[in-house]
Amino acid sequence: MSRIGKHFDQLKKEGRVGLVPFITAGDPNLPRTLELLEALAEAGADVIELGMPFSDPMADGPTIQAASERALKNYFGLPELFELVENFRKRHDTPLLLFGYYNPVFSFGEEKFVSEAQESGVDGILIVDLPPEEGEGLRGLARKAGLDVIYLTAPTTPDGRMAEIAAVASGFIYYVCVTGVTGERASVSTTIPRDVARIRKYSALPVAVGFGISTPEQAAAVAREADAVVVGSAIVRIVGEYGDSDEMVGKVREFVSALRRGIDER
Repeated sequence: MSRIGKHFDQLKKEGRVGLVPFITAGDPNLPRTLELLEALAEAGADVIELGMPFSDPMADGPTIQAASERALKNYFGLPELFELVENFRKRHDTPLLLFGYYNPVFSFGEEKFVSEAQESGVDGILIVDLPPEEGEGLRGLARKAGLDVIYLTAPTTPDGRMAEIAAVASGFIYYVCVTGVTGERASVSTTIPRDVARIRKYSALPVAVGFGISTPEQAAAVAREADAVVVGSAIVRIVGEYGDSDEMVGKVREFVSALRRGIDER
């Protein structure tokens, strides 16, 4: 069983709900990203989503698009990302999930990508624009290397498609609770209970709910229904506002700690 699977099993035994924060690798720079990873782990993250910067992040809203642009201006790529993960692993065992798009993986080479991900200490991958029927090769390589392959579902996912995703997914199912791109919302969807229940008809994997969750109160509401809560844009916005400063890392730590408390006190 992967580190992600073991961690979710432990959460279930303890009756707790996971927190999955997202940041973009290389934003605002490599040293600060390492500090951010460590701050997330210490603030109570159960799995960390690490975004792979890409020039055309079509599933992301303006906040995360801007983060990718900042990272790419620093000439941050996959070799630097794997070095970052390796350095993080020297002190922390929090599961790490790479979130991104297929073009950088294809350019890097699937076998090399999976090999270096495994060697550096990555635990799973989520490639937004690589559907199950197109991802058999990468999925096979990942599973041989012990990496989970996470897939997205949405409110518009038909039952038949849900069954197809459930048959090949591992680690957890990522439920995108809104239609549209990433970004903060004023409220969370009222259909989350129904939609999570539908996913559980097809998969015994944990269900993590994300997209649009931006406050401790929203995280607590989602945690009453899901196995984990994913928060991205609200964290990335803080990184963008405070930039390359010690204050930025502290602000992110404070916000993620508040999310953790909200989930735990749900």
